[in-house]
Amino acid sequence: MTSLTLRSSGLVQRRTEASRHAADKDLPPGQENEEPRRGEQPGEDDPGDSKETRLTLMEEVLLLGLKDREGYTSFWNDCISSGLRGCMLIELALRGRLQLEACGMRRKGLLARKVVCKSDAPTGDMLLDEALKHIKDTQPLETVQSWIELLSGETWNPLKLHYQLRNVRERLAKNLVEKGVLTTEKQNFLLFDMTTHPLTNNNIKQRLIKKIQEAVLDKWVNDPHRMDKRLLALIVLAHSSDVLENAFAPLLDDQYDLAMKRVRQLLELEPEGESMKANTNELLWAVVAVFTK
Repeated sequence: MTSLTLRSSGLVQRRTEASRHAADKDLPPGQENEEPRRGEQPGEDDPGDSKETRLTLMEEVLLLGLKDREGYTSFWNDCISSGLRGCMLIELALRGRLQLEACGMRRKGLLARKVVCKSDAPTGDMLLDEALKHIKDTQPLETVQSWIELLSGETWNPLKLHYQLRNVRERLAKNLVEKGVLTTEKQNFLLFDMTTHPLTNNNIKQRLIKKIQEAVLDKWVNDPHRMDKRLLALIVLAHSSDVLENAFAPLLDDQYDLAMKRVRQLLELEPEGESMKANTNELLWAVVAVFTK
């Protein structure tokens, strides 16, 4: 049965390719069918197992911060709000939507350069698209630090309060519910009821924790430019959001000390210098500079 299934699926694939070639012949010269072929989807996301649930940076940071059974983040965590906005900027930069303005003849520092919309193509994520629209429509341009503050609602200017992205944690939690990672419950807290999102798929969270642990232990490369950009951003922003500790809690004492030592090495890097090296994402390092300066 298995070999028959494989042969039949291969036959379907060959027929599909043949039909595409036939369709291409019917198009005018110089044009071709733009429908992506099997295995040729746009490379916005990291390569990996297509069956694995893919999470955005914001969802990963929130998942690290959520208590598994209670389904909410710590009431004392006042860092995660700005950390999630930093995640959004990096996510948009890694997807080719944002970049920093050109530095010009007199090279500006990362924190002085403005954020530029490179592409306004929808991402398929409502939060990212909402942030992207704000950045695209705003003149004059703003810096990375300004956008983190504006999207968080941390501004004294009442004319800029409309930039605040509201209910971000709840909206991210609902995304994780749709992806089968969390569920939704109601809990009573004496004077009020609160919607909570307990963990239902522990495998995904454990896979996330293992990925972070391996990055600073077994798979440590001692060079940020050899690390996956998304993973580097995740470690720095999880630390800035005060949730990285949750990934290291299961470690033995010596493993924990080594992991934190290597995280500190990443945090002590000079973003200005790192952003000038080959094959870097300047906006990523600008966000790092905001949280480590």
